[in-house]
Amino acid sequence: MANKADKEKMLEEIEDRVRTIGVLTSGGDAPGMNAAIRAVVRRALAKGLKVRGIRRGYHGLLKEEIIDLTARDVSDIIQRGGTILQTARCQTMRTEEGQQKAAAICKKYGIDGLVVIGGDGSFAGAQKLSNLGINTIGIPGTIDLDIACTEYTIGFDTAVNTAMEAIDKVRDTSTSHERCSVIEVMGRDAGWLALWCGIANGAERILMPEEHDYDEAAIIADIQECRKRGKKNYIIINAEGIGDSLNMAKRIEEATGMETRATIIGHMQRGGSPSCKDRVYASIMGAMAVDLLLEGKTNRVVGFKHGEYVDFDINEALKMQKQIPAYQYEIAKELAL
Repeated sequence: MANKADKEKMLEEIEDRVRTIGVLTSGGDAPGMNAAIRAVVRRALAKGLKVRGIRRGYHGLLKEEIIDLTARDVSDIIQRGGTILQTARCQTMRTEEGQQKAAAICKKYGIDGLVVIGGDGSFAGAQKLSNLGINTIGIPGTIDLDIACTEYTIGFDTAVNTAMEAIDKVRDTSTSHERCSVIEVMGRDAGWLALWCGIANGAERILMPEEHDYDEAAIIADIQECRKRGKKNYIIINAEGIGDSLNMAKRIEEATGMETRATIIGHMQRGGSPSCKDRVYASIMGAMAVDLLLEGKTNRVVGFKHGEYVDFDINEALKMQKQIPAYQYEIAKELAL
């Protein structure tokens, strides 16, 4: 433990950089966010900083829902799903007036470094605050895995395992009743959850937003062919970005005569105790965000690339594009034969 003199020296060394760090979670919640919050708080306190938690994301920042956080406040949260700080979406933060107000509130509360846990939309807000003089670091927290600068986002591992286990159960009953099942997973406009579940669950078809022109007639023909070969079920993983699962199921049943049911797994994918992977990645990323602020960096986002924790300029990160690997999709289709 550092003595009083050591702590005073540490504070003097960082006087020109940051003294108080704020942390918020924004957008959709993701398992592992609490682990990231815990890491930010404890790493910052260990470095002699003060930490303020901001409830309900940017919405709470604009409402000045700001609290002091201690090590005790983040005890016994690493295993909990959701976020103890709550989260919300905030349209006002998209306006120049909202951004100016948010920066002013940060300065009012002495927050000279801000850690934002969320997705691309959250990082866009952090970018604006950085331009207004608030040092900001983003941590990728989204179950969608759709942030281009990083190979991993907090929450994906837990969410994909939750979906996989649910699909396994649907497959059991589909086999018993010799049904076709259209199972919708989350992911917004990204097909990563659908792709991984399609491979892990051995689905016959994977429908993703990245494949805009999927051929429903070809799916119907394949179902009919599979029935001739004696297959007892037919699993279609449908990404949220495609949607229309209920109507799709009706059309398939009418065309094939095979009983077809739609299952929308929904928001249970956001909940639940985070996996070991999500807890570890979130903890490292949270601590790294604090370290980056202490180095005087701003407008950065933490990521994971090629086996290493790295950071990128938010401006560059928001311009990057992320594509579904064609090879993985090809393999998924071949393994479903």
